[in-house]
Amino acid sequence: MKVTFYDIILYFHIVSAILAIGPLFVLLLVIKKLNGVQQEIERSYLSLISVAVRFIMHSGHALVLTGALLILFGPWPWHTSWVMMTLGVMLLSAFFLANGFTKVLRRFEQAADKSAVLQKLWNTTWVYILLMLVMLWLMVHKPILW
Repeated sequence: MKVTFYDIILYFHIVSAILAIGPLFVLLLVIKKLNGVQQEIERSYLSLISVAVRFIMHSGHALVLTGALLILFGPWPWHTSWVMMTLGVMLLSAFFLANGFTKVLRRFEQAADKSAVLQKLWNTTWVYILLMLVMLWLMVHKPILW
């Protein structure tokens, strides 16, 4: 079996996809634990969430880079419908990650009703998971949409 440059990029692309999606499920557990904890524990959980969001963001950078290399060296042109849809969902998720998590986390410490902010964070996490799963479906299934 001959391993090509494309195979290596594909491997790193798959690993970066796992690393970009996996921590989101850990976030759900941390968000659930945050409800009604003491302030010292709350700060620990918030820093864990911040680290996880940064990790997801950097994994997303690796995902984008390896995805671009796969398109560059692979058989699919940029104008293929599933590639263009993946790029659209990716831009939406990048905007959503930057606005959704960062703004919500900043509001958390000043919030009078922390449970409402936690609910927003919970919903934001699920929306981001769904966006990532849509991208995953597009990349695996490669539907011809037009």
